[in-house]
Amino acid sequence: MAEKENYQASQKRTDRPRIGITIGDYNGVGPEIILKVLQDKRLTNFCTPVIYGSGKILTKYKRLLNIENFSYHQYNNNSYLNEKKPNVVNCWIEAQELQVGKVTKEAGECAYLALKKSTEDLKAGFLDAVVTCPINKANIQQEEFQYAGHTEYYTENFGEKGKDSLMLLCAGDLRVGVITGHIPLSEVPKAITRELIIKKSTALIDALKKDFGIQKPKIAILGLNPHAGEEGLLGNEEKNVIAPTIRELKKKGNLVYGPYPSDGFFGTLMYKEFDGVLAMYHDQGLIPFKTLAFDNGVNYTAGLNVIRTSPDHGTAYNIAGKGIASEESLREAIYLAIDVVRNRNKVTGYQIRPEAQELLQQIKDREKKGREEKMPLEDQLAEAQNLPPKPFKKEFKKRPSEQQHHPKKEQQQKGGFAKRESVEPKKEENNQGNSEPTSAE
Repeated sequence: MAEKENYQASQKRTDRPRIGITIGDYNGVGPEIILKVLQDKRLTNFCTPVIYGSGKILTKYKRLLNIENFSYHQYNNNSYLNEKKPNVVNCWIEAQELQVGKVTKEAGECAYLALKKSTEDLKAGFLDAVVTCPINKANIQQEEFQYAGHTEYYTENFGEKGKDSLMLLCAGDLRVGVITGHIPLSEVPKAITRELIIKKSTALIDALKKDFGIQKPKIAILGLNPHAGEEGLLGNEEKNVIAPTIRELKKKGNLVYGPYPSDGFFGTLMYKEFDGVLAMYHDQGLIPFKTLAFDNGVNYTAGLNVIRTSPDHGTAYNIAGKGIASEESLREAIYLAIDVVRNRNKVTGYQIRPEAQELLQQIKDREKKGREEKMPLEDQLAEAQNLPPKPFKKEFKKRPSEQQHHPKKEQQQKGGFAKRESVEPKKEENNQGNSEPTSAE
């Protein structure tokens, strides 16, 4: 307890925040992606990882996957945290049998115990943020956990009074929030009200300012019906509820625009012009988001008084234990948690170490001379500062045909038509996507 109190006193320290990582359903890919991410020892330069689960489970997966480059410190309330390596908090005593790739009651119960312990430590100020690995929404259900998912659980425990939380999917500059969340599609139209749109818009705007450091965020709101209702021909929700609410938000000085038809909005890459997007329902936002950023997407719960992120995929039982699950989404979730900790403490970047000063000056001098080749020196600078990899940013390339001269297209652009770029089809990787309907949300 004394150790926790000491940490609370220095909670604003952001050079190496404490990041809790819950194991999720241990029969899914959670343990595997944790081990893969924490093999990179550079991570402890930026945070102190605290894993909530079981050291025995991690050891079993380490043997199963033939992972040698991983060791951890066993932490309990009477010991110290090791800032040089991952720490593991055992959340259950009994040894559990692995049934990799299968849904079991025991795995659901243990997933909740890990979640419960991390919640207690988060409330006590022992952690700066938490990253949750995927759970199975069915087998975790019990008397103490009766929620549709992580988002609802954290809203119940850490929601700010009078404010709504928001499920926000993030990948670089692409941020998509969902207004109605985890409810049946048949209930969506009745759920969309002026009050709900205002609450979710406010949650998004506040998060973009406080957590992402965007002073004057610009957000887009999608319509509900095909073609955003087509002036009432295909539905009246836009005309009667959504558009009037957008006008009301604008009158308060917010940069809010819409309603936009979802297909055209994403198809013409309009999302690039906004800091955040609000979809009316779950699949309207998540289908285009995961199409663009499945491997690197992060699920962030905005509007809480704590910081919670999650990889944007499910338990992926179909590939669990095979060593082929991608850990990139978890890595990005950890980096986003670190960034939000720093932004909330008004720390915008890492301090430049003395050995990096000379390289930084070289970059500045080179830019003055108009040189274009920046990458080699910037990579050296990043290494000298021990910086994490740059945030994921999706790059879109033109097809060869679009790089050629097209007088007709140029004429259209002069007439006010926006230039439309094409997205290259994504190359498939064998079983690399952690694609299961059960998710980390």
